[in-house]
Amino acid sequence: MIDLEKANEEALNRLLSAQPVLVDMGIAKDTIPGLNERTFLHAGPPIDWKNMSGPMRGAVIAGILFEGWAKTPEEAEKLAASGEIAFEPNHHHHAVGPMAGVITPSMPVFVVENKAFGNKSYTNINEGLGKVMRMGAYSEEVIERLRWIKRVMYPAMQAGIRHAAPDGGIDLKFIIAQALHMGDELHNRNKAATSLFVRMLAPHMIEAAPVVKDVADVVRFLDRSDIFFVNLAMAAAKASLEPAHGVEGSSMVTIMSRNGTEFGIKVSGLGDDWFTAPAAVPEVLLFPGFTKDDVNPDIGDSAIMETLGVGGFALAAAPAIVQFIGGSPQDGVNYTMEMYEITVGENNVYTIPYLNFRGTPTGIDILKVVETGTTPILDTGVACKRPGVGQVGAGIVRMPMEAFEKAAERFAEVYLG
Repeated sequence: MIDLEKANEEALNRLLSAQPVLVDMGIAKDTIPGLNERTFLHAGPPIDWKNMSGPMRGAVIAGILFEGWAKTPEEAEKLAASGEIAFEPNHHHHAVGPMAGVITPSMPVFVVENKAFGNKSYTNINEGLGKVMRMGAYSEEVIERLRWIKRVMYPAMQAGIRHAAPDGGIDLKFIIAQALHMGDELHNRNKAATSLFVRMLAPHMIEAAPVVKDVADVVRFLDRSDIFFVNLAMAAAKASLEPAHGVEGSSMVTIMSRNGTEFGIKVSGLGDDWFTAPAAVPEVLLFPGFTKDDVNPDIGDSAIMETLGVGGFALAAAPAIVQFIGGSPQDGVNYTMEMYEITVGENNVYTIPYLNFRGTPTGIDILKVVETGTTPILDTGVACKRPGVGQVGAGIVRMPMEAFEKAAERFAEVYLG
């Protein structure tokens, strides 16, 4: 008979002991394990081209155009449907990406190391706001921004990060903890975290960048991109959660993700199986000119933030973001308090000032989710269901109960007879 409490305590302790640090950057195909010249990574559980949602297809088209494998969106779509490109989840390669989450072989990526356990995670560079690849847009403006990121931003940031490495690298856990005290929840709002990141990295870029003038352009881009840190926060979460996976008898969720068609989770004590359900449709505060008919089902690896215990679980720390997603500050407090009912414990570093610095609810327990009937809450960006359009708003979404029920049934079969 398993000791459920002890197993979950072990998984949670591994998560809480993590020390994620930004240590390097590289080109995806040379950096991410198992990624080859004709593989695209994507958010969420496994999916093929024919079942991809509009924003996922749009991001794949953008990726093909960026790689130079096609000259027009029509040619790119034909190539994507041909079977010549393999599509694999980011999570199968220790990686994460927001929204569509597409990472192509030639893209620059960040490398985050969990110093406490030695494992590494990877993520792409955030493109800023507006029409962007992660939201399914693929206009020339989008492709040119991706090329600028690789040509200008990547060399400057890589040099700065490597220059910082001998001093211990960029401590992402420290940034997340501080940002929670400055009004971020680290999913939809990363204004404070991005600012802290720039303060830490900019001196190193100035001292080490191969073209000093480029540093000013990079900093200006970051100044316009309040959401920039979300990719790094996600990689920190991924690196923190991986050592918590594989604890026998643990019912704690270690992966929670969506691909715009399906939602899926993995559980510490249940091996590498995905437990899936149809992706939910968010409750959206729409941008002008869009309607509910434009809203795509939930998408992105960014649910790794709630799996870590921040994001929607820390809305009580971020009153400013709640209005943006269509609620009130009290709604944020209520959501956070509700999440304590479905988690293994509380965080020892990530705390919420409004709740007298109580640790955020951390470690989603599939058994508690099913027993209480309460599913995890996320605050999320929302993409248009049509490829090429981009973001249509932001909102709140509940993760589908069906996936947790499937996982709980398997857990009962394996451990409870």
